[in-house]
Amino acid sequence: MGSEVSEFQDTYMNSIGIEFILIPSGEFEMGSDAKERNWYNNEKPVHKVSIENPFYLGKFLVTQEQWLEIMGSNPSKFVRESRPVDRVSWNNAQEFINRLNENEDTEKYRLPSEAEWEYACRAGTATRYSFGDDESELNEYCYYGNLDIGSHPVGQKKPNPFGLYDMHGNSWEWVQDMYFDSYEGAPADGSARETTDIADISSWVMRVLRGGSWQTSAAGCRSTSRYYYPQVVKRNSSRIGLRVLREI
Repeated sequence: MGSEVSEFQDTYMNSIGIEFILIPSGEFEMGSDAKERNWYNNEKPVHKVSIENPFYLGKFLVTQEQWLEIMGSNPSKFVRESRPVDRVSWNNAQEFINRLNENEDTEKYRLPSEAEWEYACRAGTATRYSFGDDESELNEYCYYGNLDIGSHPVGQKKPNPFGLYDMHGNSWEWVQDMYFDSYEGAPADGSARETTDIADISSWVMRVLRGGSWQTSAAGCRSTSRYYYPQVVKRNSSRIGLRVLREI
């Protein structure tokens, strides 16, 4: 069973060894504009978001070892306990989180919203990457642009200013939000953007992915870069994993 978390702890480790970093509340400008090189239309318009409550976010991507302990099987293509779990659908991620909550008798675990994810990735910066604008430094912080090797063990590169690893590259990360092709109408309070205005949200609804992967270009690993994928796929991409948020 998980123990209660004090809001004054900078870090926290749960019952299956997921390490969490405290992310403080604050405001930031989400998205990118024409002043930035290689931006995409779905990253506009830039808008202010207020994160009112601090939260814990996984220091690393969820590993195959952690996934196996909760789910009992490993869907990954690139098998190794210390690598991020891959070939995980958004629905699979929800099942993992539900079981993790049951395992620790809580309801505090969930996927981050897209805004919470970008806020944590930026870690107080307003640059292309959490370390600055210079793409030549990207290799020090992530695995990316590799077409044949696959994912790598978590935490092998440098962390961002909040102490989070692999926020750029290694594996795409599911967030809670449905995908919209712009930020027009996006929440300003950091909550996930979802809608019930469609008949069936169980199959081919697109959900947002953030962070880039081992196969993604440098531009796709920027702090503002967005991608999307159906929330249900029988055999999901080997580039997709997850990172867990724990509410305080």
